[in-house]
Amino acid sequence: MSGERYQTVLLFGAPGSGKGTQGKILAHIPGFFHLSCGDVFRSLDINSAEGRLIYEYSSTGRLVPDETTIRVWKRHLDALTVLSHYKPYEDLLILDGIPRNVHQAELVKEHIDVLKIVHLVCRDEEAMVHRIRRRAIRDNRADDASEDVIRKRFRVYEDETRPVLECYSKELISEVDAIAPPAEVLRQVLNCVVPVQNAHFLVKQRPQVNMSSSL
Repeated sequence: MSGERYQTVLLFGAPGSGKGTQGKILAHIPGFFHLSCGDVFRSLDINSAEGRLIYEYSSTGRLVPDETTIRVWKRHLDALTVLSHYKPYEDLLILDGIPRNVHQAELVKEHIDVLKIVHLVCRDEEAMVHRIRRRAIRDNRADDASEDVIRKRFRVYEDETRPVLECYSKELISEVDAIAPPAEVLRQVLNCVVPVQNAHFLVKQRPQVNMSSSL
C-alpha cells in the first residue's frame, strides 16, 4: 500500500457512544478490520517515553499531541499490515478514536481515504457518563475512573473533536442512535458499512469469467 491510502470507515462519536463496542463486533466479520486508537495507546509500555507521555494526557482527559498520535497510530497500522493481520486489498478499515481534531483530520488524509463516517449520536450526556463509569469498572480502565476526567473528555470532544465532522462532505456522514438497544445499533451500523464494503471490495473478489471459453 506504499503511496496509496487505506480505504476507511470512521466510527465517530462522543466518549461512551459505543464506537469501540461496534468496532469489535465488526472485527469478527470477514472483510472488516477494526483499529481503535485508544487500544493502540493502551498497548504501549507505560515505562516507555511514549507510553508515559500518552498516559499523562489521557489520564487527565486531554488529547495526546497530534504528531505523537499520528506517528504511534501509523506505526502500529503498518506493523499489522506487515504481519498480514490487516490486508488492505481485502479488508475495509474501521477506525475509531482518530482523527480527534481538525489538525489530525488533515494529517491523516495522506494515509486514509474516508468512504463513510458512522456518527454514533447521543444527546444525553448523563447516560454516557453512567455508561463510561460502568466500563471503567468492567474493563479496569484508569482513563475512565474519574467522573471529573470523564466530563473533561466531553468538553474536549465538543470543543475539539466534533468540529472534525465539518472536514468531510455531509453525504459521507450517517447518524446512528447510540442509545438504542445494542442489536438495533448494530443493525444500523451494518446498514451503513456493508454497502461500502460491497462497493469497494466485493467486485475485486469476484472470479473473472473467461467469455471466450464459455461460448
